[in-house]
Parts: sequence; C-alpha cells; structure tokens
Amino acid sequence: MGTWLVVGLGNPGAEYASNRHNIGFMVVDQLGKALGASFRSRLNAQLADVSDGTEKLVLVKPQQFMNVSGTATQAAATFYKVAPASLIVVHDELDLPYEKLRIKIGGGHGGHNGLRSIGEHLGADYIRVRCGVGKPATAGDRDRVVSHVLGNFSKEEQKTLPIFIAEAVQAVRTIIAKGALAAMNQFNQGAKN
Repeated sequence: MGTWLVVGLGNPGAEYASNRHNIGFMVVDQLGKALGASFRSRLNAQLADVSDGTEKLVLVKPQQFMNVSGTATQAAATFYKVAPASLIVVHDELDLPYEKLRIKIGGGHGGHNGLRSIGEHLGADYIRVRCGVGKPATAGDRDRVVSHVLGNFSKEEQKTLPIFIAEAVQAVRTIIAKGALAAMNQFNQGAKN
C-alpha cells in the first residue's frame, strides 16, 4: 500500500489555536488522537506517522503561516513520495455554512491562501475536505471576512464543534478506506455548495 498525506491547515501559535481558520489543525489533531499519533517537528511541520487499518498515513500540520503552507506540504509530499492523488487537505471553507462538510477533488483556491500556496507548489489535483465555517453577513467587506476566519468559534458553535470535527475525521478515514468518490457520495449529501 502507498502512503496518504493528510494535511490540516491552520496558523501556528496558541493565539490562533481556536480560530475558525484552524479547523484543519483541529481535525488532524483529533484524527491523530484516534490513531495514537505522536507528533514531532520536522520539515517545517508537526508530523506523525500512523496506520489506519492497512493504510499508512502521515499527518501534517504546517508550522509556517497559512499563506506559505504549501512549502511544508510539498516538502512532506516529496520526502514521503506522495502524489497529489493521495494528498488530503483539510481546511476551513467560507462558502459553506457552519457544520456543512464537502469533499472535493481539484479545483481553484477560491481565495483561500493556504490552498493557493499548496496549488503553487503541487498543482490542484489533490483531495480537499472543506469544513464550513460560514461567512459574515457583510461578506463583501474584506476586513470582516478576515476577522471572521481569524476569530474563534462562537459559544453556540462551540457546543457542536466536537461533533463537526468528528464528522470531518470520519470523512478523511472514509476517503482512505473507500476512496474519494465513495466518501463524496456519503458526506456531500445535504451540502449546499
């Protein structure tokens, strides 16, 4: 079997830990916890080698800021010899309502700086697990959008956040066990976008 690279996007540092923009880190942390991962610093990232059934996974949390996360992702993909078809990137998605999940293969970056950086380094043909964080009512106002994604989940959202993260973890594990198309059929139902 080959190796899967599962990259959670976020910004390093305690001040960003609970931000909507860091849901990728949260999902990878939870997946790591489920699989008994032990993270170590290497290749400008926190990395963990784990197994899920017969599949080998490398969990990656880039430790550079979001807009240059493609550097660490490419370094890990090169080191572990992982092709884009076996790269899963978990990230926040403004264009989906909070708690909506959508799996997608390829496509543009949609203004997401982490995806833009990965695309510049590895192309666009990787698998995305898009975790909806909603967008502010004044979405045309760039400052409001930035403060939304760099803000923490609301108290109301925090009540269901563990369930949402668990669903995203299950989506990643389903992609690995059954393939992206089967996972899309299972998890994209009810997604509005």
